Amino acid sequence: MYSFTNDYSEGAHPRIMDALAAANMDQDTGYGEDRFSLAAIDQFKRLLNRDDLAIHLLVGGTQTNMIAISSFLRPHEAAIAAVTGHINVHETGAIEATGHKVIAVPGAPGGKLDPAAIQSALDTHTDEHMVKPKLVYISDTTEIGGVYTKAEIEALHAFCKAHQLILYLDGARLGSALTSSENNLTLRDLPDLVDAFYIGGTKNGALLGEALVICNDALKEDFRYMIKQKGALLAKGRVIGIQFLELFRDDLYYQLADHANHMAAKLAQAIRESGYRFFTESASNQIFPIFSNSLIEQLRKNFSFATWEKVDVSHTAVRLVTSWATKEDQVDAFIDALKKGAKSLSAVEK
Repeated sequence: MYSFTNDYSEGAHPRIMDALAAANMDQDTGYGEDRFSLAAIDQFKRLLNRDDLAIHLLVGGTQTNMIAISSFLRPHEAAIAAVTGHINVHETGAIEATGHKVIAVPGAPGGKLDPAAIQSALDTHTDEHMVKPKLVYISDTTEIGGVYTKAEIEALHAFCKAHQLILYLDGARLGSALTSSENNLTLRDLPDLVDAFYIGGTKNGALLGEALVICNDALKEDFRYMIKQKGALLAKGRVIGIQFLELFRDDLYYQLADHANHMAAKLAQAIRESGYRFFTESASNQIFPIFSNSLIEQLRKNFSFATWEKVDVSHTAVRLVTSWATKEDQVDAFIDALKKGAKSLSAVEK
């Protein structure tokens, strides 16, 4: 059984495992103040060309979103997200559990937000009898594989600045976004366009780890207190620092993300050429083809993947996710199984 369920089924890239093993018996300071974590933070500042950034290394995406958003907002303030946004759907109410409402609005194609969608939330939250929209949450890539262009984020940045809103970018799959065929954004662009964002490691070759980058000075104060209070100040913080040092040495981070995107593109091309439709278009490492329920049952004999949304009584959109470690021969095997399965089904079922 080969998995296309997610992009963190494997452990970590061998170079990361080697780096962790090499430093295993070294003694160092705890709580992210070790030489590896500090070097990783300095490395990010050089890559981003900004010395004034506050960078914190955290364990996972939901943890990062929850701590960042709850710390940035006052008690009566809320976050705006697309209906499909991760904080709205797949974080077990983590933001709400801190006392902050998530205002869900319909997204543009690909699950992206645009100024019109944000304005709709502002128009319906007008006084102190409702929560006050204050933070705009976007992710790149989105939860359904959409990739933001630089112009789209520039438009969001301008809108948020004009309306005194915080723009926060979830970068769990930022590697996939930056190496996507639809992307014209660079990592160095982000500090000038958003108030905070994070660089995801967990879904791009690391055992664990996300690097939160706070760009807005007003959001930086006492943030380590917030991390500690939420139980996220990792005693052996160097475990994350070592991984990010390795990921951004010799562009490994981008190479791994590019491989994931390439494998997804190969799957998508073969699926499209076989006559199947897609629930949403994606140029990332997540694709969402629509298969008959009968075909899904056949494919699941040898492959695991997630069902995403029922399209009609006999068809369902599924999610296929590729990773830094996806084997091309398994992509070929899936394509072969798809073609064989299609032959055994009627044209109506397809």
